[in-house]
Amino acid sequence: MNCIKTKKVKWINKKTMIATFDIGKNVHYGYFRAPDGRERKPFSFYNAQKSFMQLWAEISQFKQDHHLEEVVIGFESTGPYAEPLFHFLRKKPVKLVQVNPVHTKRIKELTGNSPNKTDKKDPRVIADVISLGHALTLVVPSGAAAHLRRLTQARERALRDRTATINQLQHLIFVVFPEFLRIMKNINTKTAAHLVKYHPAPQNIATLGVEDLTAIIRKISRGKLGRERAEQLIAAAKDSVGICDGRESIFLEIAHLNARIENDSGFIDTLENQLNEYLQQIPYSSSILSVKGIGVVTAAGLIGEVADFKKFGTISEIMKLAGLDLYEISSGKHRGQRRISKRGRPLMRKLLFFAAINAVKSNGIMHETYQRMLQRGMLKMKALVAISRKLLGLIFAIVRDNTKYIEDYSEKHHYKLAA
Repeated sequence: MNCIKTKKVKWINKKTMIATFDIGKNVHYGYFRAPDGRERKPFSFYNAQKSFMQLWAEISQFKQDHHLEEVVIGFESTGPYAEPLFHFLRKKPVKLVQVNPVHTKRIKELTGNSPNKTDKKDPRVIADVISLGHALTLVVPSGAAAHLRRLTQARERALRDRTATINQLQHLIFVVFPEFLRIMKNINTKTAAHLVKYHPAPQNIATLGVEDLTAIIRKISRGKLGRERAEQLIAAAKDSVGICDGRESIFLEIAHLNARIENDSGFIDTLENQLNEYLQQIPYSSSILSVKGIGVVTAAGLIGEVADFKKFGTISEIMKLAGLDLYEISSGKHRGQRRISKRGRPLMRKLLFFAAINAVKSNGIMHETYQRMLQRGMLKMKALVAISRKLLGLIFAIVRDNTKYIEDYSEKHHYKLAA
């Protein structure tokens, strides 16, 4: 596709064939419609090459029989089950669009005046949405951007798995040595992880003695912790209320969880190295990285989610893709609050939100702006969302203009003009 901008479809005309699909894991349902209302009733086909080839033959035949010039193919925004079909069709002379599931849900009752939901009804509803001009063209990454999307998604899954494992580990530590978590507080630190791995039982800690434990803690923490922390741990270990029955079995699971955490951490490091390599293949990545507070992971994730910033014509299009576009519900004298739609890519919003947290720190590029928002009475969360929108607009502008971020640009530019 030459254009992957997320904007409403406006090119449905009297020569356009609409083909829509309701996606399933194994079986899909298709539907064809001509501009004059003639249609091919819903039919099933499968995730198989032979079935895809037959589908394309039927699309071509329908187009020829009704003397149509172009084909628009649409389906709901969905998970991985649509990808084989999508990659098959993207090589064909068609326009691929997606429909928001919220739209199909709300328009569904217009078909037959019934909330009935079936696989055969859904393709018709999707066609209705497209006919009304509410479909969006697909955002499809390719090349390095496609790798960035896959790697970012893999990193997110690995982070979730590691967090879940850490939570399980904390539960077990609480059972055998509850005082440990009160003293160390954060089990994710290197010192706490080392002690959990090699000295999980309170008796192990007590046996070490103050001097040996101090040496271990000081070495692992690189001098940040010392004798005071060792004395606290030994005192707690001697009077621990942790259970004794079945403790060896718990230690066996603790060792297993430690291994999983280390494995996940190593995998995350590998993914981040790969992200850095593919990010360097994106010509405008240096422009995004020039923004203070945006690192490799954030830049790579944003490019993977957007596919190509340069394919977007206006900031409103990319705001909608992120789900950061604003809306309000007002009627008569009532004026509703403005909120973000959240109908875009959630990972993109997450990356921008964490970038906003960096940007509002005391030395961040948006610190003063953020403080002014708070002084006006804006809630902290809403202010951070507003900063997220500003960061996305900033990134879009510097990529569009093929430039880099210059801190205090307005002030420096003013001095230049004065000179």
